[in-house]
Amino acid sequence: MSLADSADALIEAGRILHDKGWVPATSGNFSTRLGDDEMAITASGWHKGELTRDGILRADLDGQPLESGKKPSAETILHCQLYRRFPDVGAILHTHSMNATLISRLYPGEVKLQDYELLKAFRGIDSHESSITVPVFPNDQDIPRLAKLVDEYMDNHPPIHGYLIAGHGLYTWGHDIKETMRHLEAFEFLFACELKLREVEKP
Repeated sequence: MSLADSADALIEAGRILHDKGWVPATSGNFSTRLGDDEMAITASGWHKGELTRDGILRADLDGQPLESGKKPSAETILHCQLYRRFPDVGAILHTHSMNATLISRLYPGEVKLQDYELLKAFRGIDSHESSITVPVFPNDQDIPRLAKLVDEYMDNHPPIHGYLIAGHGLYTWGHDIKETMRHLEAFEFLFACELKLREVEKP
């Protein structure tokens, strides 16, 4: 995908996700892969509902910008970790929805999603008689340290479709923007279900 096409896809995603309330203020960051060793990523400080092509830049997979005058998101290294680890990942979305933020605080360590029909929205799952684990990592301003923690978790656990950062938000990914958006919408619905269950099951 060209830089222009990637930028347009990220702009459209930003408008959709802002309209849903999942990237309030200037929160969140999005990217797509550009070939083997580059990505297009949202620039720091941009409101995701007001993105233009000026709000997207090229960066290498070490997180270094390849365009002068543009600063990538502070969390670019988390995108780099995923692209380096998974050659088939073509897009990453990080959101700060209320559901993701709340569930990341209420379920320390991990969220287990089980026996939901919508689990079939995730690549590789073809039955509701399934479960997925969403790890919850402590929030950390030291992004390289956080990226290392994510990488170590992935070394020692079955494949995951996304992860949460406590009090912060969700990272999810896929082959392309379309699949990643599907994963994101599925996570949001399932998180809402879990939060509602917690509410109605309270003694």
